[in-house]
Amino acid sequence: MIDNNSKEFIYRHIGPTEAEQEIMLKEVGYNSLEDLMKNTVPEKILLKDELKIDEPLSENDALKKLKTISKQNKIFRNFIGMGYYNSFTPNVILRNILENPGWYTSYTPYQPEVAQGRLEMLLNFQQLIIDLTGMDIANASLLDEATAAAEAVGLSQRLDKNNSKKIFISSSCNPQTIDLIKTRTEPFGLELIIGNEKSDLQNISENIVCGVLSYPGTLGDIQDPSESISQIHKKNGKAILVCDLLALTRLKTPAELGADIAVGSAQRFGIPMGYGGPHAAFFATKEEFKRSMPGRIIGVSVDRHGKKAYRLSLQTREQHIRRDKATSNICTAQALLAIISAAFAMYHGPKGLLKIANRTSSLAKLFADGIKKTGFKILSDHFFDTVTIVTKNKTKEIYQKAQSEGINLRKVDEAK
Repeated sequence: MIDNNSKEFIYRHIGPTEAEQEIMLKEVGYNSLEDLMKNTVPEKILLKDELKIDEPLSENDALKKLKTISKQNKIFRNFIGMGYYNSFTPNVILRNILENPGWYTSYTPYQPEVAQGRLEMLLNFQQLIIDLTGMDIANASLLDEATAAAEAVGLSQRLDKNNSKKIFISSSCNPQTIDLIKTRTEPFGLELIIGNEKSDLQNISENIVCGVLSYPGTLGDIQDPSESISQIHKKNGKAILVCDLLALTRLKTPAELGADIAVGSAQRFGIPMGYGGPHAAFFATKEEFKRSMPGRIIGVSVDRHGKKAYRLSLQTREQHIRRDKATSNICTAQALLAIISAAFAMYHGPKGLLKIANRTSSLAKLFADGIKKTGFKILSDHFFDTVTIVTKNKTKEIYQKAQSEGINLRKVDEAK
């Protein structure tokens, strides 16, 4: 243990020094930490084995060790889809927001005294989502796409007046989204019906809480969800559309299609993949549902001088006295990443975003045309940028070859 050196990381961050520990132990009447533990922790649960912890390192040595470990990483090109896409962060955003401690050191903003600049950028994020989804209102981000979809199911359950226990989830949703909805709904005793919206949805005779559809699907195919949304409404359920934010620059908006709630990830708006996260999610819905929305909503007010002021107009209650009325789980935002996504959209503007979307889609079409010329079939000709190839008995060979070349592909199954 390094003592009396205020410049060392250990002294500044890792608890009391050995001398301070002795003073504290003497005060409570024990000779050592082991003695304190034996007299505090019940015998049946006291761990008697030594913890396998290495000797403490200085800050400099710890950084060296971390760098050595990081060099073992292998950086592959990723083409797995499922809500994860290579994205370029403009340098001006990288320098001034993502790498600026004035932005990245602040914790998730819950309190109403959040800085005005942060609130203004989160308001911009909300407006971005409203513009692209066509919905009435959006919140200031959620954790990720899967969480946002689960929160949408939760909102639908709070609004349900029919005491229904059934939830329909399209099998075209991303697997992590389906899995998280399973986990979050299990304690409520809800019945999940996972299937094809074209065939299985119409076979449900009772009312449902909601239906979760993917637009585009996890395999990249784009289907018009209007008829499925209509069927969900006929069963008195809320229609939840899991969307691709960049694709919405070219597709009909969830509002035009009749959806009640639109959710998805903002990752491809300038956020690095970061080994799978974190990535801010968006959540948009109708004005009439705002009191049941998860997360927080930034609004515009005036201060006592009559000047424009930004404030948390609505915020989830999980940290407040009415916790039984909470509309979402704790830690339900990704403020920094939502701000980066908003800055990305502002940097490019509507025409720039459409240009990126058109180029992305054109490259995907060029790729698909090339694949078809080699004799392979693709799953669907209607896609934005995710192409699923029917590879049959060559699946394993192609997958292993791609990995050997430093490319990650998504292997859907061995047969196809």
